[in-house]
Amino acid sequence: MPRSMAPPPSGEFSVTLTKPFSLTTTPSSQISIIGEPNRPATIKHTQHVGAQAQTLIIKEGSIDAEDSNELMDLIKPLAGFPSDPNSDVYGLDTRLDLATFEVQWDNGEEVEGAEAKSNPTDENKQTFKDVVESIEALTRQKAKQRTS
Repeated sequence: MPRSMAPPPSGEFSVTLTKPFSLTTTPSSQISIIGEPNRPATIKHTQHVGAQAQTLIIKEGSIDAEDSNELMDLIKPLAGFPSDPNSDVYGLDTRLDLATFEVQWDNGEEVEGAEAKSNPTDENKQTFKDVVESIEALTRQKAKQRTS
């Protein structure tokens, strides 16, 4: 049964990028961006590295309102893209969960109103890849390792 996702309160948005796609193992990398349109947002990158992913590296930062708005514009086209809870249909071993006022989408869930699962076009795949690469680049630029 498709998951019905309610938009976040008061225009808040949440973007979560997780690797690997499968949620049955500890994620090796998770990027979370939370904020509101026209305002700065927080970014957090958590990595599990080393033998059996026992070492935890956390990087945090903020993105300004302009970058936040650009991110929202970038993810809007993903609304309605194909998704499949059982298969990484975009081939990047990456799960992307978007919750904004306009877009509620997760490539690892059956999303109401999404195109037929397991059927992304080459253009869909390229758009998804561009969004993932943009989120990763923004993370490299803005998230810095915490110091104790």
